[in-house]
Amino acid sequence: MTDSSTAGIGSAPAPGGPEKAPATPRWNWSWLRVTGSVGPLGIATAVLWLSIIVLLPLAALTVTSFDEGWSGFVDAVTAPAALDSLRITVFVSVVVALINVVMGTLIAWVLVRDEFPGKGIVNALIDLPFALPTIVASIVLLSLYGPQSPIDIHLNATQPGLVVALAFVTLPFVVRSVQPVLIEVDREVEQAALSLGANNWTTFRRIVLPTLGPAIISGGGLAFARAIGEYGSVVLIGGAIPRETEMASQYIQKQIEIDRPINAAAVSVALLAISFATLLVLRLLAERSVRKEQEAR
Repeated sequence: MTDSSTAGIGSAPAPGGPEKAPATPRWNWSWLRVTGSVGPLGIATAVLWLSIIVLLPLAALTVTSFDEGWSGFVDAVTAPAALDSLRITVFVSVVVALINVVMGTLIAWVLVRDEFPGKGIVNALIDLPFALPTIVASIVLLSLYGPQSPIDIHLNATQPGLVVALAFVTLPFVVRSVQPVLIEVDREVEQAALSLGANNWTTFRRIVLPTLGPAIISGGGLAFARAIGEYGSVVLIGGAIPRETEMASQYIQKQIEIDRPINAAAVSVALLAISFATLLVLRLLAERSVRKEQEAR
């Protein structure tokens, strides 16, 4: 005998009975979902702080640079003196980045692979440019390589002087980027290559260098971006000679001193664009490297 309460289960709906309303489409709000340990309040606080410290000043600078419109911005950036300062800045920064790519990788290799007295002191000195005011570096370099150089090397008001000053400031970026990766390199693969007859250079070029490549590029890119906007370390040793040793940061200061804030802001925005493009490329390369490693696994 069938219970009347269950008689309708599995049977077709009676003709003329109530029909279900069509399902309403639901929006996918998964991209707004907050995950992690800090929650929405922590994320909002971080975004607010980032806006106050970074975004608002950059927005104010950009607005100032366009006070005279797009044409005024272009005229300020393409002025002969501005173009010369940008050209010198980019050229010297590229040279410094290339030098630090080589020397920073060598120093990182020595600190990781070799043992010698005073290694801890040398390792601590690498971070000194981070803590030392850069104007102090300029004073030291001027005393050492200036007109009264005790070693009779005169680099004052020359582009090599700019290179030395910027190399001092940006060296830690490459060393600290390469060092942790070099520590994690599997040395058994190197030993296997050496046992098969490969020399040291071939082993480094074929095995070690591909592993260190992303870190070297990242450190070199950071050194370049740092050198682009450097001021303190070059203010004395550089001499700020127009069209010869005047960096963009010194040109910006000069424009402020002669009451041309729009020109200063325009060149500042150009420097920001160069630095941002550099960091964006580094970010894309890092993500590409991570994807390749995941695919290899």
